[in-house]
Amino acid sequence: MEKDTKIRFWEIDSLRGIAITMMAIYHLVYDLSYFAHYNINAVSGFWLYFARATANTFIFLVGVSLSISFSRAVKKGRDSKKLFIKYLQRGLKVFFWGLIITFVTWFLVGEGYVIFGILHLIGISIILAFPFLKLRFWNLLIGTACIFFGIYIKNLTVNFSWLLWLGFRTDQFYTVDYFPLLPWFGVVLLGIFCGSFFYPDYSRKFPLTDFSYYPPIKALSFLGKHSLFIYLIHQPIIIALLYIFGIVNINL
Repeated sequence: MEKDTKIRFWEIDSLRGIAITMMAIYHLVYDLSYFAHYNINAVSGFWLYFARATANTFIFLVGVSLSISFSRAVKKGRDSKKLFIKYLQRGLKVFFWGLIITFVTWFLVGEGYVIFGILHLIGISIILAFPFLKLRFWNLLIGTACIFFGIYIKNLTVNFSWLLWLGFRTDQFYTVDYFPLLPWFGVVLLGIFCGSFFYPDYSRKFPLTDFSYYPPIKALSFLGKHSLFIYLIHQPIIIALLYIFGIVNINL
């Protein structure tokens, strides 16, 4: 019987750990600006670039991880139909948590609540990415096209809201967290391309010194392995701590 071993690539987990740490830092800064009215410009300048670098890294790694997971499944001879169901279930699970975020932010924030945030994007992307996982190098071209088209439509406005999820915005649209499929699904596809290029056949195709036993790397890898859980709890923890220390006063 073949032994079912699951290799973890520590560099991927560590990069994801860095991204989720950066996300927590940015949300702390944003909360201080939004709830506590600190004189911090969290939506432009350095912090805007910091937030975008964080999001790009996190979403790019979604694609890399999908590619690696798919390579492992193919190597083990998994049935394509069952594999799609697995991705469908995983995507729906993440999307469900995105809907929870929508409800919570609607209750706490009101105007500007999250309609199609990063969890909505990741959930749908996991499902949509399945047919792209076999395309390998075509994902570079398709992903780049998605990004450029998304950048193009960003400055367009429409008079309907049913395509907000795709990237078409109304004139008065406002939300605190918005990651439409265009251009962000393109970033996922670039991640899939890089995953298939650097980790084909579920193996690393480049030399890399093993730093996985170093305590900082182990800590980052731990965060990366539990990134969804950390994403779900970090904002409530930050807001609770700010409330406990009297930095914010939230009246529900």
